[in-house]
Amino acid sequence: MILLQLSAAQGPDECALAVTKALQRLLSEAEATGVEVRVIEEEAGPRRHTLLSTLLALEGESAATLAEAWSGTLQWVCASPYRPNHGRKNWYFGGTQFSVPPASLEGEVRFETLRSSGPGGQHVNTTDSAVRATHVATGLSVKVQSERSQHANKRLALLLIARKLTERAEQADSELRAERRLVHHQLERGNPRRVFRGERFEG
Repeated sequence: MILLQLSAAQGPDECALAVTKALQRLLSEAEATGVEVRVIEEEAGPRRHTLLSTLLALEGESAATLAEAWSGTLQWVCASPYRPNHGRKNWYFGGTQFSVPPASLEGEVRFETLRSSGPGGQHVNTTDSAVRATHVATGLSVKVQSERSQHANKRLALLLIARKLTERAEQADSELRAERRLVHHQLERGNPRRVFRGERFEG
């Protein structure tokens, strides 16, 4: 399992629209290459059908290749659909992979099993497949119930804990923050990894 975050990176509304279009394109590419993608988190954008960010879990033989193709600075070249007379046509957004946590992390995390809750019909609440993971040293906690099995939920919980620890370390370390900043701020304008063009997001 690989975590991949697509982010509008503090860009204007057009960048948030680019994230939505990118997600649709990524899902299409995932289907074509046999990669399973699940949306773990979404932060809605300022306009309808836009996203400031989305966090995805990728699984499958080609997951690493797909994640790599969407990592780094990404560019959408298109006249603004929101501001018809606006001169700018280059909208930048970004993709960030979160690395697999070290094996030692599991020993630092306490797991609790819970009954799944929420929609799901007759199969919900029949097994203790949901998991709450707590990083003992910091108290960071996540609850995961999106996966089919307790084992898969534990694996995703470890990834999410590792991501939270990484973000906390970046926030706490002023030198690292100055150099790289947080995921939403570290986007490099220019030299994009991929370029997409037009309303149909071709590229």
